[in-house]
Amino acid sequence: MTRRVLFALLGAVLLTAGAVGYGVFTVAREHPAVPTANALSLAAGPRILFRSTAPDSKGRLSLVGKDDPGGPRSVSALSCLRVYAAGGTGTCLRQDGALATFQITILDRGLNVEKEIPLVGVPNRTRVSVDGRLAAWTVFVAGDSYNNGRFSTRAGLIDLRSEDMVDSLEFLSVTLNGHPYTAADLNFWGVTFAADDNTFYATMSTAGHRYLVQGDIAAKSVRTIAQNVECPSLSADGRRIAFKSAIDGDPAKGWRLSVLDLASGARTPLAETRSVDDQPAWLDPDTIGYAIPRGTDDSDIWAVPADGSGHPRLLIPRAESPAALG
Repeated sequence: MTRRVLFALLGAVLLTAGAVGYGVFTVAREHPAVPTANALSLAAGPRILFRSTAPDSKGRLSLVGKDDPGGPRSVSALSCLRVYAAGGTGTCLRQDGALATFQITILDRGLNVEKEIPLVGVPNRTRVSVDGRLAAWTVFVAGDSYNNGRFSTRAGLIDLRSEDMVDSLEFLSVTLNGHPYTAADLNFWGVTFAADDNTFYATMSTAGHRYLVQGDIAAKSVRTIAQNVECPSLSADGRRIAFKSAIDGDPAKGWRLSVLDLASGARTPLAETRSVDDQPAWLDPDTIGYAIPRGTDDSDIWAVPADGSGHPRLLIPRAESPAALG
């Protein structure tokens, strides 16, 4: 988590301030625009959802075909700071009316608003469970007495079927290295869900260390299972976690993308050697997607093999926050 990310988000808020409509249009840059059937549906299909950072559609929730990710994109009139979708449910972290007020907006497969949840803080991450039942968010906050003026993080989640909500993971009981643990400086971010609609993974930081935690929603608990794992993303088979890790354990040196095998604990550094300050996304069982900044408020989505082989490739220019729909 960095101040650069927070300032970029605040800049995005200023750019997207104002009324938000609902509509559809198609944008093309290097390719001619072509109609795309059902382009703005969140139903499963060979498409990638993302947030556009292009000047003519900045902040807009957008979709592109997996077979031509650099080609024409279908663009919604919905502005978001971060997006995600799975199981026909979408999330859009966005401004809520007045400046510096935010919400997570829950979307159905047709991009209709189903629910709006106010958020305290600047939104930064979001995820949806594979069946669309659970949604999670992370926000930046300021003012925690222990943090000497630096930014902290809060993460929460909601069961959209029962409407049970955990406002902050800090309210859950914590087990660190096998022992009950309480501390004022607990921070959580980067939630990702397992297929059972109960288990989740996230990053927890305390006392200068960052941990991968496994959470149990029913038991209202989390436990640490690894160190130096940030912004986890669980594979569809539930066996691997893509993540970023601080180089030499020091975030000031940047982050390296890797994949963790949950059964063995083995870590595989990926071929992307640039610093990646993002929550990676599984685009398919063999491919990881992530954003690399190209300016203050602009990014590109890149892809890299999940087994450590190959090399990074530009996937979607002028885009960030990818989510594969199928």
